[in-house]
Amino acid sequence: MSYKALALGFALAAASPAQADSFFTFEANGTFEDVVFEVEMAITGRGLVIDSVNHIGAMLARTKEDVGGTEDLFTGAQVMSFCSADVSRQVMEDDLMNIQYCPYGIYVFQPAEDGAPVMIGYREYSDRSMQPVNYLLQQIVADASD
Repeated sequence: MSYKALALGFALAAASPAQADSFFTFEANGTFEDVVFEVEMAITGRGLVIDSVNHIGAMLARTKEDVGGTEDLFTGAQVMSFCSADVSRQVMEDDLMNIQYCPYGIYVFQPAEDGAPVMIGYREYSDRSMQPVNYLLQQIVADASD
């Protein structure tokens, strides 16, 4: 992903009125496995620990027939969850109710359609007290998208 596209996305997000939480999803370069690796490195490279990896794509593929599914949705889909002691303390000192947002997640997925790009994204929180988390997530996605 180009820096211009990423910067434009962040600028639009900053200019948008704060209402409901939003999700920011960007096209990433590389294979699904490569992008997952880059996200892992961007998280752990900051000294953060990935608490869990939810293999959403594998679960949906495994249970497709059990729930009456007729098509594959993803070639790969994961959500990596993690927390930052520094950032979490900062936002929870501002508002104890911010506990409900921890851990934070970054998702990577590739739709099942032929030639579909790998996508990477995160949930951006609308509450002003969560801006340090939004910044952390933006930085991780930017690092992983280089």
